[in-house]
Order: sequence, then structure tokens, then C-alpha cells
Amino acid sequence: MKPIHILLVEDNEGDILLTTEALEECKILNTVSVVRNGKLAIEYVFKKGEYTNANRPDLILLDINLPFKNGIEVLEVIKTDDSTKSIPIIMLTTSSSETDILKSYSNHANAYITKPVDVLDFLKTITSIEDFWLSIVQLPQK
Repeated sequence: MKPIHILLVEDNEGDILLTTEALEECKILNTVSVVRNGKLAIEYVFKKGEYTNANRPDLILLDINLPFKNGIEVLEVIKTDDSTKSIPIIMLTTSSSETDILKSYSNHANAYITKPVDVLDFLKTITSIEDFWLSIVQLPQK
């Protein structure tokens, strides 16, 4: 099985650490790239600026509450471009706002997950994401 490349778009250092540690223990070989704001996420996906040699992600974990461009804005840009709209995007956020959920799905998010506050529950959530999206789902070829 080929390695899966995950782009984590998150500005909270604690959540970055927890997510990357959980993904490192995954049964599936993966690489994780991290960007800490919405502007850098778009640059990464479209290979702009310092990311001209970046690998296209197979899956994006996207927070909503980000500096410079929020997650909904990032989602909209990625999902309206023919070259990137097939990349699965999971909204992984603290927001449980019905407005955020509706905006995410109307902009073609593939899933919306509210981050649990408890550390163990958060780790279980990341494990569930990797079990489903990395073991069961067939991701599009690049």
C-alpha cells in the first residue's frame, strides 16, 4: 500500500501535537505536513511561494478558526478549482455551530467533525478518522 500524504491545517500547537502523534501510531504508512493558517494552506495545495515542491495531499484535515483565511474560505477555494476539488477535506474543529456545519457541507466538505475537549476522546477521534479514511475509503489517485 502506498503512503498517504495528509495535510493538517491547524494553528493550535496542542492540537497539532496530539494529531500528529496519533497519526504517527497509525497502522497505515503516512506522511503529515502541517501549515498553521489558511493563507499557507492555499499556497501549499496550489504549490505557491515556499511550497512550489510540495506533494499534493491525499487528505486534508482543516480547522475552521484560522488566521488570515478561515477554514470555510480555504475549503471554498480548494473545492471550486478543478485541479484540487477531488481532494477529500475533513473539517476538524472546535466549532459545533450549525452555521459552520452548513457552510462546510455546502462548500463540499467530505466530513465535519467537532474536536472533543478530552484528550483521550480526541485521540480516539483521530484514530477513527485514520481507520475510516486511510483503511476503508478508496482515495482518488493524484
